Amino acid sequence: MERRQEQQSLDFTMDNVEKALHQLYYDPNIDNKNLAQKWLMQAQLSPQAWQFSWQLLNGGKVPEIQYFGASALHIKISRYWGDIPSDQYETLKSQLFSQISAFASGSKIVLTRLCVALASLALNMMPDTWPHAVPDMVRVFQTEDGQTDGRARCLALLELLTVLPEEFQTSRLPPYRKGQVRSCLSQECACVFPLLRQLLQQSDSPGFVKQKVLKCFSSWAQLGIPLTECEELTMAAFSALRDPELFDSAVEALVNTISQPDAQRYVNTLLKLIPQALGLQDQLHQAVQNGDIETSHGICRIVVALGENHSRALLDQVDHWQSFLALVNMIMFCTGIPGHYPVNETTSSLTLTFWYTLQDDILSFEAEKQTVYLQVYRPVYFQLVDVLLQKAQFPADAEYASWSSDEKEQFRIYRVDISDTLMYVYEMLGAELLSSLYDKLGRLLTSSEHPTSWQNTEALLFGFQSIAETVDVNYSDVVPGLIGLIPRININNVQLADTVMFTIGALAEWLADHPVMISKVLPLVLHALGNPELSISSVSTLKKICRECKYDLLPYAANIVAVSQDVLLKQIHKTSQCMWLMQALGFLLSALQVEEILSNLHSLITPYIQQLEKLADETPNPSNKLAIIHILGLLSNLFATLDISCHDDDHEAAEVKKLPVVQGPNPVVLVLQQVFQLIRKILSTWLNDAQVVEAVCTIFEKSVKTLLDDFAPIVPQLCEMLGQMYSTIPQASAIDLTRQMVHIFANEPAHFPPIRALFLLVTSLTLSLFQQGPRDHPDIVDSFMQLLAQALKRKPCLFMSAELDVKAVFQCGVLSLKFPEPTTVKSACQFFMEFLPRCGELAPVGQVLHDDGKLLLQAALEGIGGQASRNLMDSFADILFSLNKNCFSYLVLWLKELMQQDGFPSPRVTQEQKDNFSQHILRERVNKRRIRDMVKEFTLLCRGLHGTEYTADY
Repeated sequence: MERRQEQQSLDFTMDNVEKALHQLYYDPNIDNKNLAQKWLMQAQLSPQAWQFSWQLLNGGKVPEIQYFGASALHIKISRYWGDIPSDQYETLKSQLFSQISAFASGSKIVLTRLCVALASLALNMMPDTWPHAVPDMVRVFQTEDGQTDGRARCLALLELLTVLPEEFQTSRLPPYRKGQVRSCLSQECACVFPLLRQLLQQSDSPGFVKQKVLKCFSSWAQLGIPLTECEELTMAAFSALRDPELFDSAVEALVNTISQPDAQRYVNTLLKLIPQALGLQDQLHQAVQNGDIETSHGICRIVVALGENHSRALLDQVDHWQSFLALVNMIMFCTGIPGHYPVNETTSSLTLTFWYTLQDDILSFEAEKQTVYLQVYRPVYFQLVDVLLQKAQFPADAEYASWSSDEKEQFRIYRVDISDTLMYVYEMLGAELLSSLYDKLGRLLTSSEHPTSWQNTEALLFGFQSIAETVDVNYSDVVPGLIGLIPRININNVQLADTVMFTIGALAEWLADHPVMISKVLPLVLHALGNPELSISSVSTLKKICRECKYDLLPYAANIVAVSQDVLLKQIHKTSQCMWLMQALGFLLSALQVEEILSNLHSLITPYIQQLEKLADETPNPSNKLAIIHILGLLSNLFATLDISCHDDDHEAAEVKKLPVVQGPNPVVLVLQQVFQLIRKILSTWLNDAQVVEAVCTIFEKSVKTLLDDFAPIVPQLCEMLGQMYSTIPQASAIDLTRQMVHIFANEPAHFPPIRALFLLVTSLTLSLFQQGPRDHPDIVDSFMQLLAQALKRKPCLFMSAELDVKAVFQCGVLSLKFPEPTTVKSACQFFMEFLPRCGELAPVGQVLHDDGKLLLQAALEGIGGQASRNLMDSFADILFSLNKNCFSYLVLWLKELMQQDGFPSPRVTQEQKDNFSQHILRERVNKRRIRDMVKEFTLLCRGLHGTEYTADY
């Protein structure tokens, strides 16, 4: 019975297809729609599609049904060309021509789909089987057939000629065929372009026909046709810009033609296009004046395409420097187009990349030519800075308040783009740019004649911040003046206050070299901490100052801690800013004496410890869980940056400040020891909650990374607690912390025994988990593989332990290679990359490889054969390389045995291809990159993708 139903469900007849289409379009039940869609997709791929497709195109059917028939034909031709017998080509061609003629006056969507099907047929038959495809198409539709109206035939021909290059761009032709067909199509423009010119020039050609002509030209231009051959149509497209009906189509055609990479070879034609572009200035100014955003946007696209794609070629034409400069000034007008982005205009953002390109091209010239061009273009770039800062200005408060959140976000991103451009322009203008900004800001803030809008001040500061964030301004002579000006700013607006904060933050490194200036700006930052609207800017700026200037903050430390503590307890900031603030305090406390650190730590974290003690006694619920995670996060972030050891990067700074040598126990260790029992108590209640366990592990993970050897006193207690945690409920965060300790204490005999015991316990428990079925715990498997790799790297003798079942560990690694999660597979591959080279020095490893190494090779080849993501092929290739390097004699044997199996690693590869792959792999024992290339090639064969479009970016 079931079999009969299945047979019926796959009965792909015209009637059944029509029923399924009706269900897809009109059935209100979404499940039925999905079933219908799935069935119709199968139908399109079935052999019966050749029958029902033509039947569905019957004149009496509705367009939706006819469209499905045309689509099915296109799929069969484009994807399954190899299934069509060559003696059927002419019949198929003739039928498609007939159908296109029939639909020339019918449904446009069906006509387009039929044209795409014929285009696909032509591409597959060119150049050998159908050498004159394009002239034939033109001839067929120019011939009177007595049935179809002449204008309808003309439009059908234009549609066919338009979709032909588009279908070529998306076709699945193999690379060698694509080159052949591209060359053939490029020659056919000699047949197409005169027809297009004729239709454009005919006075009686209606607008919609000219529109189609321009779209057709646009499509052909993208084939990389020489610009000289496009010249007449390009000039005609410039003329068409004056006709509102043709404007959009003309813009697309011009942008596509001008943007072809090969166009720069035709400099004489490019020089003819510049006057055409400059001739659009009146139309551009008129559009701006009338608020016609579409027209100004279109003209801008054309001039930017010309400037951005060909600035180098046009700069090289020294005799025409004035006309190119005029084009640059036209682009400058587009950059500074009136109105606020994105509400009143969307054009200015299109121009920003041009200024990068022009600068790169100028600076790439040899010294003499560069000097000449810098004299011309440095003033242009100073003007650009003024224009960009004008565009970066916030609108009036009332106007900004009326913007939607989406518009505000687009404006924020736009300002980031302007900031990046200013930073780049600094490379050309140098210190003079900072001086110019400083002079303007000084005049603004000291002028009593004209009241200054906050927007002007903010924009100039924004310019400073953009440059100072990424450029070393330590030697700038204007920064002291800028720091002096900042306190004079009347900060009466959130946006201005934000920019003041970010500017101070950008100058944090400069303040570290000029500590006497800290007192001028630090009060502003501490005051801003109390304003929730300035949360991100004030906290990030304080963090930068505490990180860069920690040895100079001793006089201000008490005040910083007090203000920070106050805003933390008042819960002014969101969670992430609270974490940043704790990091800032960690940096600050690192530079104090141990007694002062302990005193500050006591006042800072005592309220949180008390709150944590209270929470530990409460019955678990979502509210107190969040509170616990928040407090543990605060402690983690504080301990992550509280580092009293003097590392190389700040050793010099510490010496200059004549800081005393730190004696006695580390303050973080003392705090951790005090709260250890409290943390155990919380764990005992929340052990089943992965987020709380992770938060606990993070405290110790951040601390051990910062403290390194100083963490040693806590190691025994922590190992015991982790062992109990993992024994109760295995969690990935516990394995990650174990891995950190293996990494740091591997070579510390005094502290390693408890870590060794923990490693063996975690391994034993995880192996048990594998026996129960590890599929539900990919995170644990991932972390476990990383732990094993770290152990082999830092302490390989762990694999000599009698308690460690190396065979079981190996088998778990092989199983992990078959997980669907790419990160888990990568970690497993990394484990084997550490495991295989140890086969000589570690007897248990060598024995396991002798006994079970073939399983590893089999799993790797299965992955390459198609069971794993193609993104993992480099990792599998590295396993083959390591096997080749470390167990060559085994590999020869295993490869031979495995590759002789039918259908392994894929039924799509022949025995000859498998033998060829094996021989190449065995020959290559030095170059890892070549092994990777071989594996990529072989995996494409295994997946049936070799020579298809999918290989293009692989």
